[in-house]
Amino acid sequence: MFAFIVQRLFQAIFVMLAVALVSFTLFQFVGDPINNMMGQDATEEQREALRERLGLNDPVPVQFLRFVGNTVQGEFGLSYRVGKPVSELIAERLPATLELVAVSAVLALVVGVPMGIYTGLKRYSVVSRLFLTVSLVGISLPTFLIGILLILIFGVWLGWLPTFGRGGTVDLGLWQTSFLTLQGWSHLILPSITLALFQLTLIMRLVRAEMLEVLRTDYIKFARARGLRNRAINYGHALKNTLVPVITIMGLQIGSLLAFSIITETVFQWPGMGLLILQGIQFVDIPVMSSYLVLVALFFVIINLTVDLLYYAVDPRLRIERGPAGH
Repeated sequence: MFAFIVQRLFQAIFVMLAVALVSFTLFQFVGDPINNMMGQDATEEQREALRERLGLNDPVPVQFLRFVGNTVQGEFGLSYRVGKPVSELIAERLPATLELVAVSAVLALVVGVPMGIYTGLKRYSVVSRLFLTVSLVGISLPTFLIGILLILIFGVWLGWLPTFGRGGTVDLGLWQTSFLTLQGWSHLILPSITLALFQLTLIMRLVRAEMLEVLRTDYIKFARARGLRNRAINYGHALKNTLVPVITIMGLQIGSLLAFSIITETVFQWPGMGLLILQGIQFVDIPVMSSYLVLVALFFVIINLTVDLLYYAVDPRLRIERGPAGH
């Protein structure tokens, strides 16, 4: 187990260095940030002084090593747009995004897995066909259109829920949370449903397909022949083997929620990382863009490491293959 974790950690370090190099190199060729920071009225001497202060005159390898060293220490440089440390901007916006993603992921998992189990066990029922029909809508419609429809129905026509902003928050020091106020929860409902709908339908269809596949296997037929009850077969044997691919997909989808929450945050004006990266792209804010890519890659690496460990815990075949006999 320890060797397995060490191996994954070395792979994670290699991936993070590769992502840092790609993101840093890519944004070295996206416009000139000095023009956005100083405008057209600045003199050439002022431009050169600012370029020297930001370290833009140094060789690219020196800039990259400085970027990696600062990133490891949690320092991402100064934002070219507002002149504040990028770490402060991320600390202000990251809690909102993480809370939105957390609620969306829990919603997709809590609703998608039971729906998938039901449609797999009762595939010819009217409710199963209704679930499958609704899932087609969730997969087919783009996220921004789903968000606009929810705003129109529940915000404009019915007036039940707020349609923009984060609402009331409670300051916990390093974290401002919406989980401790009713107003904060009311603002979370529409964006979390919008962000979770595609993942929910994907998980439902995956669980359904895996359940149908597992129920056809020989060991399930043998369990039925032994006289085991359907409940023990379906939930004790079939569901456990169904969860292995679900863990993989759910892990990747959480990473996707973090990376692609930009559209949902824009539609609902959610003050998270999505709006920050959009503003960074608009103003060619290289430190913000590079830091965002590295941060998303870090989340993906952590999620994949967690998925690997869950695999190791859920699937006993992996433990057997890494035992003495496997060597």
